[in-house]
Amino acid sequence: MTRDAHTAFSRAVVDEWARGGVTRACVAPGSRSTPLAHALAGDGRIAVEVFLDERSAAFAAVGIGRATGRPAVLLCTSGTAAANFHPAVAEADLGRVPMIVATADRPPELWGVGAPQTLDQTHLFG
Repeated sequence: MTRDAHTAFSRAVVDEWARGGVTRACVAPGSRSTPLAHALAGDGRIAVEVFLDERSAAFAAVGIGRATGRPAVLLCTSGTAAANFHPAVAEADLGRVPMIVATADRPPELWGVGAPQTLDQTHLFG
């Protein structure tokens, strides 16, 4: 996918989130999730909070969902970054707290061959 295609796709996803009522996002930045993070930051309808730690971002999203009854977007890069969301995602699931989890990923051909920042995320959260 070209840079323009990544940008267009990311803007379309963020537009759908905003049209669906999302007003907050918790972002743990990384290179693979940059197009979505930039689209969130540039949209203006969704307030973006940046966290250096994925676990902190995830539990902040739980708090937002619990306090407002509306999902926050939770965004991170590829690899084990997504696994760091797991405790908060489990808490949100068990507590019936709304949350939208978006994780970046490497192409499938790089899974299982020792490439950095790769993890099969297909069933990571369920």
